[in-house]
Amino acid sequence: MNRNIMDWPTFFGALFLLIAIAAPLVIIPEFGAAVVNAANTFVSKNLGALYLVIGMVLFIFLLYIAFSQYGRIVLGSRGVKPEFNTLTWAAMLFAAGIGSSVLYWGTIEWAYYFTGPPFGIEPESAEAVTWAATYGLFHWGPIAWAIYCLPALPIAYFFYVRRRPVLKISEACRPVLKKYADGPVGTIVDILFMFGLLGGAGTTMALATPLIAEGVNYFTGIEPNMVVNTIVLMLCTIIFAVSSYTGLRRGIRWLSNINLWLSFVLLGFILIIGPTVFLGNTMVNSIGTLADNFFKMSLWTEPFAGMDGFEETGFPESWTVFYWAWWLVYAPFVGLFVARISRGRTIREMIVGTLVYGTIGCALYFGILGNYGLYLELSGQYSVVDVLNNEGAPAAIIGTIAQLPGSALFVAIFVILAIIFLSTTFDSGSYILASVTQKEIDDEPERWNRLFWAFVLAAPSLVLMYLGGLETLQTASIVGGFPLIFIMIMLVISFTRAIKEDMPNTFGGKYFIYREDKD
Repeated sequence: MNRNIMDWPTFFGALFLLIAIAAPLVIIPEFGAAVVNAANTFVSKNLGALYLVIGMVLFIFLLYIAFSQYGRIVLGSRGVKPEFNTLTWAAMLFAAGIGSSVLYWGTIEWAYYFTGPPFGIEPESAEAVTWAATYGLFHWGPIAWAIYCLPALPIAYFFYVRRRPVLKISEACRPVLKKYADGPVGTIVDILFMFGLLGGAGTTMALATPLIAEGVNYFTGIEPNMVVNTIVLMLCTIIFAVSSYTGLRRGIRWLSNINLWLSFVLLGFILIIGPTVFLGNTMVNSIGTLADNFFKMSLWTEPFAGMDGFEETGFPESWTVFYWAWWLVYAPFVGLFVARISRGRTIREMIVGTLVYGTIGCALYFGILGNYGLYLELSGQYSVVDVLNNEGAPAAIIGTIAQLPGSALFVAIFVILAIIFLSTTFDSGSYILASVTQKEIDDEPERWNRLFWAFVLAAPSLVLMYLGGLETLQTASIVGGFPLIFIMIMLVISFTRAIKEDMPNTFGGKYFIYREDKD
């Protein structure tokens, strides 16, 4: 092992912060939970509008960059070709950015909007049905993927255009941080990113573990409990540890492609065998509703809530602010990963591809899987809402899939997808965490480093599951997303400054290589 290649302050700083936050939750869980929940309430109630504004600003900024002259800049040296074909590239960014959460929320999210709709609409009304089928497309749509893509822009620019052999958030912030990027300030920026990812991992694992355990229950009759959850978590950890250890071009690429084709099989079967006309009509109607109300949904803050004549629903804080904070927690990680796999593409291809492929992938899950559950509810064939209220979301999700012809096969595919989605998210996560804790990257991070962070990603969730504090960690991850707002602003400023500094060389070719340039 080359000890000089490791960034030990960042390595141990992230571990120390994780332990420092988790220890009070373990030792005095009631007090820790109260503090974190109070912080979450403060952030969502008083600063929620800031999350909504930053989401819209990032979306508009990325569109401007993509369709400006800078969108033609190639991420790499002259003559370089994309490292991965478009289908594999799209599969990798989608699997890393979404994970098993899309299986969970894609199937069941509509039910929460149906029974607790926005804008003061009557629950379970005809109007509530329209918004129930639409809001999932919005929350998992272009703004979500814009938040994910923004960090990829400066990171890829510095890594491939300026050819700095470092995959770090602090390096991408160098035009703002300047010399401080190499000192304690830069280390703190990288540690905050790592903590956000480690904390956010709890949310994803909290969704995936009981869902997979419920699938096990479907086939074996074994009721989900902590032992089953632990076995599921360990199995997934081993899978993504092996995948991360084998590297980007083998394990991560291989799992992502499997995920893509299994998704096609599951969604294609539901579309063909299920209520095809209903699914198609509902999807088209939802796209129209979203297009007509995009800005209203993006910036709705419920400012008059609690005043005479105005009902307080709490919808923006509970859903839109929650989601934007969740995307922020994962954004530096997904951005780093998207940057790493985008060599040979133009900035326009990277931005538009991330926004379009990510949005389409999520829309297919919500439009087919989610609307299938909505159809079962409205037609009276299976009450998803009743099962959700009485038995919980995992039982309602598996119950929805079990209504399909040949249900055993498709429940099996669904569970396998959940395992692989979870694994592809976290093998990508461990790969990026290893990258951030090294001073430079030649080809890939050290194997031992990738393997170490694979198990670190799983360990806190396992401990907190036993202690019953996993929900607190989920809330902590949302609070942890607040500092990342300022890091995202720094990334925007950094990229803008770097472009302006390089402007004299735009046509000289020192940094910029356009797709039309000849070798």
